[in-house]
Amino acid sequence: MDILQAILLALVQGITEFLPVSSQAHLVIYSLITGQDYQGIDFDVILHFGSLFAVVAYFRQEIFTMARDWLASVTGQEHSQDAKLAWLIILGTLPAGVLGLLFKDFAEVALRSPVVMASALIGFGLVLGLADWRYRGERNEYDLGIRDVLIIGFAQALALIPGTSRSGITITAGLFLGMSREATTRFSFLLSIPIIAAAGLLSSIDVLRSQTPLDPVLFLVGFVVSAIATYLSIHYFLAFIRRIGMQPFVAYRIILGLVLLALYL
Repeated sequence: MDILQAILLALVQGITEFLPVSSQAHLVIYSLITGQDYQGIDFDVILHFGSLFAVVAYFRQEIFTMARDWLASVTGQEHSQDAKLAWLIILGTLPAGVLGLLFKDFAEVALRSPVVMASALIGFGLVLGLADWRYRGERNEYDLGIRDVLIIGFAQALALIPGTSRSGITITAGLFLGMSREATTRFSFLLSIPIIAAAGLLSSIDVLRSQTPLDPVLFLVGFVVSAIATYLSIHYFLAFIRRIGMQPFVAYRIILGLVLLALYL
């Protein structure tokens, strides 16, 4: 892998990680177009840490407030709305965390098929379109209860199916629960932070055990480009959905799924 390839992969990862379009599907398309094989778990980990850094940086004020108020609630000093939100994010992370540990290997082997990926892109894209068209409301993340968060958390676990999109399926669940576009998207991004961090740490252990030689220049380039691309993607996505909504992403998912089906059927 050279620097140009590292930049292109980081751009694909960063731009698509938090859009409801499946970053995994785009990496498959990228491999088909360029003829490159899988970039390796070590580089993949670096790209995801770049995306994690970006989402934490973007929501740094919200994260700081939640962490501060959560610690205060643990010591019994305060029980604010932000402390409640922090507890709900912890609760919402559990379904995907537990099911991910149990079924990750199965999903990567049994479901890692372009046809499955294309079907998930189209099927879950249509569900997102329905939710955005019929069910979105005005609830925000502070209006959520335990039942709501568990529904979104179990929806996040469906992202084990390639092509689903973690952000796409959690945004969909939030819309069905009557959340506004902006609120469900913000909550989806915040909910992704513990999962991405945990997955990155587990994958890092595998990298360290493999003792694979690392190229520090390529890894630094990948991290920086992924972080910048992710940050800009989050910013413009939030601005875009306020004005236009999810339907363009639904159409894009369907087209991408049909392209994959045409290539592999």
